[in-house]
Amino acid sequence: MQYYRVDVFRKLLCNNATPNIIQVAGVNYFAPPPKYDHVEFPERSKLRYMDKVPLIHGNMRPPKMTKSLKFMRGPETVHNFLLHQQFGIIALSGGRMKWGHFEMVRLGVLRKMDQNRMFAVWRIDAPWQPITKKGLGQRMGGGKGPIDHYVTPVKAGRVIIEMGGKCEFVEVQPILELVAHKLPFAAKVVSQQMMQEMAEEEERSEKENLNHYTFKYVIQNNLGGCHNWISPYDKKWFGKYL
Repeated sequence: MQYYRVDVFRKLLCNNATPNIIQVAGVNYFAPPPKYDHVEFPERSKLRYMDKVPLIHGNMRPPKMTKSLKFMRGPETVHNFLLHQQFGIIALSGGRMKWGHFEMVRLGVLRKMDQNRMFAVWRIDAPWQPITKKGLGQRMGGGKGPIDHYVTPVKAGRVIIEMGGKCEFVEVQPILELVAHKLPFAAKVVSQQMMQEMAEEEERSEKENLNHYTFKYVIQNNLGGCHNWISPYDKKWFGKYL
């Protein structure tokens, strides 16, 4: 092995060809940074603390409620768009957020974001719906149990929080991803462009659909007598939502 290396070096030294060096100048194009002249910062740039219990008048007994699953069923029709048109988290299914989830979102975002050039705002209300619970070992009866905690019901498509400022989606996405995976329902980190693409894709798939026997068509025409066993909500949302 050593003799082979000596032969290689000897051939290189005995080569009569003179080495040539060619300098090449590459042309690099760096896109200009985005402008943030259109960004408007809110008065409060940080997520505010949410109360664990709603404020009730002093001489009033805290009211109790039924389950009211209607607050979680179906699509969100009001708060389903980004006010600041930048970034946020949207719910993909219905669910309930406890006070601990609010704190998880608030602390998780505040620890990671740059408060000098970013902001975050809530798009949901503080916990307001009472959830009752009886203690362990109690017999049935005796009226409705005491209030255990409060929750905020969320529908599919509801914007949970918004985040923006002088930043790009690459900076905000890892911060919101850590929070979105810990929510008690399926959630997704989106930008304004992604929400527009989702709406266009849904419209395109509906127009280009070649199968006329969709779930909506089957329900509207009662094929196979499906009205005898489907849910009333299937007649309203055609299997899209629970």
